[in-house]
Amino acid sequence: MFCSAFCFRSFVFLLSLISVTCSDYTNETDLLALIQFKNKIVDDPLGIMSSWNSTIHFCQWHGVSCGRRHQRVRVLALQSLKLSGTISPHIGNLSFLRELHLQNNSFFHEIPPQVGRLRSLQIFSLHNNSISGQIPPSISDCSNLISIKIEFNNLTGEIPMELGSLLKLKNLTLEVNGLTGTIPPSLGNLSSLEILRLEKNKILFGNVPSTLGKLKNLRILNLMDNRLSGVIPPSIFNLSSLTALDIGFNLFHGNLPSDIGISLPNLEFFSIASNQFTGSIPVSISNASNIELLQVSLNNLTGEVPTLEKLHRLNFFTLFSNHLGSGQANDLSFLSSLTNATTLEYLSIKRNNFGGELPKQISNLSTMLGVISLPENNILGSIPAGIEKLVNLKVFDVGNNKISGIIPSSIGELQNLEGLVLDYNNLSGRIPSSVGNLTKLMALYLGDNSLEGSIPSSLGNCKKLLVLTLCGNNLSGDIPPGLFGIFSLLYICFSKNHFSGSLPIEIGKLINLEFLDVSGNMLSGEIPSSLGGCISLEDLYMNSNFFHGSIPSALSSLRGVLQFNFSHNNLSGKIPEFFQGFNSLEMLDLSYNNFEGMIPDEGIFKNSTAVSVIGNSQLCGGNTELGLPRCKVHQPKRLKLKLKIAIFAITVLLALALVVTCLFLCSSRRKRREIKLSSMRNELLEVSYQILLKATNGFSSANLVGIGSFGSVYKGMLDQNGMVIAVKVLNLMRQGASRSFIAECEALRNIRHRNLVKVLTACSSIDYHGNDFKAIVYEFMANGSLEDWLHPTGTGGGTTLTLNLLQRLNIAIDVACALEYLHHHCEMPIAHCDLKPSNVLLDDELTGHVGDFGLAKFLSGASLDNPTNESTSIGVRGTIGYAPPEYGVGGEVSAYGDTYSYGILLLEMFTGKRPTDEMFREGSNLHNFVKRAVPEQVKQITDPTLLQEEPTGDDDKREISSMRNSRPLECLNSILRIGISCSVEFPRERMKISDAVAQLHSVRNELQSTGGKQG
Repeated sequence: MFCSAFCFRSFVFLLSLISVTCSDYTNETDLLALIQFKNKIVDDPLGIMSSWNSTIHFCQWHGVSCGRRHQRVRVLALQSLKLSGTISPHIGNLSFLRELHLQNNSFFHEIPPQVGRLRSLQIFSLHNNSISGQIPPSISDCSNLISIKIEFNNLTGEIPMELGSLLKLKNLTLEVNGLTGTIPPSLGNLSSLEILRLEKNKILFGNVPSTLGKLKNLRILNLMDNRLSGVIPPSIFNLSSLTALDIGFNLFHGNLPSDIGISLPNLEFFSIASNQFTGSIPVSISNASNIELLQVSLNNLTGEVPTLEKLHRLNFFTLFSNHLGSGQANDLSFLSSLTNATTLEYLSIKRNNFGGELPKQISNLSTMLGVISLPENNILGSIPAGIEKLVNLKVFDVGNNKISGIIPSSIGELQNLEGLVLDYNNLSGRIPSSVGNLTKLMALYLGDNSLEGSIPSSLGNCKKLLVLTLCGNNLSGDIPPGLFGIFSLLYICFSKNHFSGSLPIEIGKLINLEFLDVSGNMLSGEIPSSLGGCISLEDLYMNSNFFHGSIPSALSSLRGVLQFNFSHNNLSGKIPEFFQGFNSLEMLDLSYNNFEGMIPDEGIFKNSTAVSVIGNSQLCGGNTELGLPRCKVHQPKRLKLKLKIAIFAITVLLALALVVTCLFLCSSRRKRREIKLSSMRNELLEVSYQILLKATNGFSSANLVGIGSFGSVYKGMLDQNGMVIAVKVLNLMRQGASRSFIAECEALRNIRHRNLVKVLTACSSIDYHGNDFKAIVYEFMANGSLEDWLHPTGTGGGTTLTLNLLQRLNIAIDVACALEYLHHHCEMPIAHCDLKPSNVLLDDELTGHVGDFGLAKFLSGASLDNPTNESTSIGVRGTIGYAPPEYGVGGEVSAYGDTYSYGILLLEMFTGKRPTDEMFREGSNLHNFVKRAVPEQVKQITDPTLLQEEPTGDDDKREISSMRNSRPLECLNSILRIGISCSVEFPRERMKISDAVAQLHSVRNELQSTGGKQG
């Protein structure tokens, strides 16, 4: 008995020993797999991996969760930790792993095929990384998978047909990659699938397989923005479980099923935008009463729009750019049915053939409505009474219709209105003074109507106005000087009215103004010299008025003008020679004035087709093609009668020819102005999520030009006008991104300068998934950032980017001028707060433009030049190495902070060393490094590329020779001293940015006198 008991206990002990040994072995496998995973991490800015050490059990490591019984890893959750590296193949040894969460990091390279060994894996999340390569077919061996989310990566190749064997899979999300080929029919075997998202892969093509119609549990199907074509299989429209169906931006054709609203009763999101669908909108669509987003725009749909009275939850409705409507009465009756949609926020039916009167019920639409866009139809009637009830309206656009009557004064109650577009209609009466109450208004289009009376002075209260068009009306009286206190104005068109009096001298305050047209009025007096203050002007039309006197010399500052028209006035004196130096000038019309003397013969005056001087009898000389007589020092007392007759005849013939030419130019100019005006409207009001999506090829990685703290920047091209743009898309998952968007919009709305990146518009909308979307659209800078030139990666396979000494100095002056403007010449001074090389962009001519105002802050008069020790709630602003030391301890933002960043930038530009270089450790920094070297060792610390340029021509030889002389080194010494003075530790001791600008100009003059290259 005792022996039996002893044997039993020994057996139990032996089993437990074996169990412990096996447990130790498998735990060791998991430990080694985790260590190998850690070894593949190359960047861990948050220090997460520091907890992965031997002092604690690996089950307690950050992001690791183990089962209680066997202490095996079940969950690896390392999402949103800014980790960078590759995924170790050893991850396949975590055989008990159920959940893998690596999303929202910077993992790169391929998914290791060893993932297929994770037979217990249920959730596989790698989205929002930089994973490349193909989806490994071995992933289909993970038969317990419920969710695969690998969207927003750089995956290529075809979708593996083997995925069709994952019968438990509920979520397959592969959007925004570079996947190719067709959709495998085997996906129809995923009987548990609820979500299938393949949108924005660009290279997916072919038909939609009919087998997808077998997915009876499917709730979300998104195939948007690919190259899919053909007819949508009828079985898709029978998936009654669908809540979201997006097939927009493809090449599908055919008709929508007549029973779509019955067969898809649970639909909440439906988009077929930008395809080739024909036929009418099915009447049954109203039966899908849960629809929140309905988008059928950019197709070839015809017929009338059915009643939508059952769509109580409709939030976003667009059907623009089709052929809907008959141009007759009752075309717009469906708008009345939308009064039941109490949460409607966006309505666009532009560019169709809708006729009839604008329903009065439009004023009873949802009070949440933000956009009403009805232009380019044949709509009659008047602006409905009660429109003021739409208190959240931001854009009201009924332009290019046949609207008549007056502009109701109640429109001034729309306090949130940002865009009011009423042009190209038949409106009459006066502009109501209540328009001045629209203090958020950014664009006011009232042109080409029959409005009369004077411009209400209250319009000067609209301080955020960017575009003001009143052209083509019957307006009269003086132009109110108060209008020119709206410093944000970019575009003014007052042409073809009856304005009188002089052009107010206050016009010179509009330093951001790009377009000014006051032609075809009765303005008189002299051209104000203050007009020279409009340094951003590109188009100036003052023709067909009664201006007299000479062209003021102050206009010599308008060097960016493309079109000048002073014709048909009473101007006199000599034609200014400064026009010869306007390199951008495309057209100069001085005809029918009283100019006299010799006409200049350089610059634009060499091109007789670009200059018109006909009708100025006292002019002489110049290009012979202008047909002017030679200038004579001594005029003979009399000419023979025959010679006089001959000259008269030739003059008449030339006059007739040039009149024809002038008419042609005027016509072309009018078209150009209308095109530009239309373009401006589209940029300010019509740049939607859809347009930006299309312009950037679905925000594809091929269009990605940079990634910043709060978002990514893409290159794009607008379909409307072919304009190349840069689109900054905010990553709203990042803390502070929304605040950054607001800060940048507020800053850019109030500033305009040749050395600031030109903002075109902003977009705050929702994407196709109903998520918030915010983006800012800029003018594209072809030469990238200063960062690219100072620290080229050398991976492009082309010539290494280099900047010579004078080019760097020019850019340094550009940046300093931008800061001087921000600090001292804005209506409200602004601190940039994040100046660094990647935020300095270069155009075609390598002119520097400061961008990225996401951290910018408006300065009060007290904080402009008076930093204090008060702490702020905004946290540390700026970038490590460039942010001033006072910001790191909570010091208040001031202009001196930007000056410090500029000083560091200046030192980096001419030494080639980043402030975060490895050499600057243990108390050392770039400022002290340069300070110790100046002046004796300037040559030793200067960027070697400035001292080792190979001569490739005469200019290069001169520059190399100059660099070997002492004077360029003296210039470098001066530049570095300025950088040192700007970046001293104590704010009050830093050089003023205006002094830096002046001293850098002196250095440039000195350098150019040595024969330095112009760059």
